[in-house]
Amino acid sequence: MEIFIIVGVIALLAIFVVAQYNRLVRLNISVDEAFAQIEVQLKRRSDLIPNLVETVKGYATHEQSTFDAVVAARAKSTSASGVADVAAADGMLTQALRGLLAVAEAYPDLKASANFLSLQEELSTTENKVAFARQFYNDNVRNLNTAVATIPSSFFAGFAKVSARPFYEVEDPQAREVPKVTF
Repeated sequence: MEIFIIVGVIALLAIFVVAQYNRLVRLNISVDEAFAQIEVQLKRRSDLIPNLVETVKGYATHEQSTFDAVVAARAKSTSASGVADVAAADGMLTQALRGLLAVAEAYPDLKASANFLSLQEELSTTENKVAFARQFYNDNVRNLNTAVATIPSSFFAGFAKVSARPFYEVEDPQAREVPKVTF
């Protein structure tokens, strides 16, 4: 009879260990998936930028420094890797887009252009998706970091090769805001 109790305790302990391990692995995968969603939305935004720049260029040819800033920020954002680099490049691109949209405000014909209005709408929608993806990522990071830092799962983090992950933070407080798109 004692042997059954010992085997039962060992089996329960094994199930507990496996459950903790699997939980940490699932949380880690969720963070990876959430970061991939940020990258998808940033890529979508990046793909809109050349058309937006060309449209604005057609109306505001003398604003070359603004165009150059947007192109440089886009290049940086497409080559960034890792949460900190992507967040920094994202902030830089958001600032550059603000400058581009500010230039557009000075040109009534541009603001009335159907192509520009369509691009603005797409950019606005994409910015909302980027904001949602950032929040989703940070929610997943919070869940993972909580599991890594709390008992009993903290005992299994090393075994599962899971560690706390950085939050997605845009350094510039102004860059935290979605660019204002007016119609």
